[in-house]
Amino acid sequence: MHKTVLTLFLLAATPALADVPCGGSFAGFKSAMKAEAIARGHDPAAADSFFASLRQDPSVLKRDRAQGFFQQPFVDFSRKLISANRIENGRANLAKHRETFDRIQRDYGVSPGVLLAFWALETDYGAVQGDFNTANALITLSHDCRRPELFQPQIYAALELYERGEFDPATTTGAWAGEIGMVQMLPKDILENGVDGDGDGKVSLKTSPQDALMSGAAMLAALGWRPSEPWLQEVNVPSDLDWAQTGLTHRRPASEWASLGVTPRDGTVAGDLPAALILPQGRKGPAFLSYPNFDVYFEWNQSFVYVLTAAYFANRLEGAQIFNAGNPDPALSGEQIKALQTRLAARGHDVGGVDGILGAQTRAAVQAEQQRLGLPADAWPTLELLNAI
Repeated sequence: MHKTVLTLFLLAATPALADVPCGGSFAGFKSAMKAEAIARGHDPAAADSFFASLRQDPSVLKRDRAQGFFQQPFVDFSRKLISANRIENGRANLAKHRETFDRIQRDYGVSPGVLLAFWALETDYGAVQGDFNTANALITLSHDCRRPELFQPQIYAALELYERGEFDPATTTGAWAGEIGMVQMLPKDILENGVDGDGDGKVSLKTSPQDALMSGAAMLAALGWRPSEPWLQEVNVPSDLDWAQTGLTHRRPASEWASLGVTPRDGTVAGDLPAALILPQGRKGPAFLSYPNFDVYFEWNQSFVYVLTAAYFANRLEGAQIFNAGNPDPALSGEQIKALQTRLAARGHDVGGVDGILGAQTRAAVQAEQQRLGLPADAWPTLELLNAI
């Protein structure tokens, strides 16, 4: 993520069953993975050749364990990632590839800003695609016991791409978590959603903007993107709103939010589309209505702050004004968030892990405790809340 934050930040660390037991001897694990691949029908000679060069990469695990970048609050995070240069380059790329974006809007109903934002945040429009050996990254994360169920299928997908002549385990590079190309897609996603956008008979996500953008649009469609609908809208909120009704788990027709005094900074609310009111830094900070397409962003990346930044950046690229930062209460530090998560978990809340990152699950737990304690339930943790739990 996008990075440049080069990675599909998958926070969910709950262990699940994998085809091959994780951990233990790496050599033994690699042999077991190769045997499983052959059992799945892959050619034995191709499997031998593919697995022969695979190596464990400790630097991948180091990156996987150190994602403090996502501990920043939305205002700080988005300001670092959304630069004037990225906006200027985005609009230049929109003009340069207008025909491709028009095809995408016609075929998939995905607005240009959405893909431009991903393209920018993932790889700076293709300039920074990552230099980790992809096969080594995938086998390392498959062997690691944090998320083997996610990464082991990617090994088999990469092997299938290799059998097609579309992947070289020795030379293919990308992000530390195994994504490839200008919009950073994992091998399985390439198999399922890769599109030959430039008509040369190949899907070249590293070198062809047309292929990368069309493939990204196909992936969004497969994840549930609703054609030609909005995704995010900045709004102003009244001071007497029931804050307990805000957050991703509370939805109502956009028209009902309007009747409660929620007003968009640009345009009008999207009629009766279901919408959630998001306050990334509480009732005193920025405010957004999120629509069903916003949920699709979480299928691409599970970091709340990244998703909100990508969705807002898409709006900026399409002409929206700079958000109103407001004057939110000071953010807790990463260590304070960890302490809060520990206390929330002790009270029975599922915070998704003690990682110092204010994700969707931690926000929901914060809101529940704010309600219990009689505090404004806007899901923004303060020192007052930390001390009260």
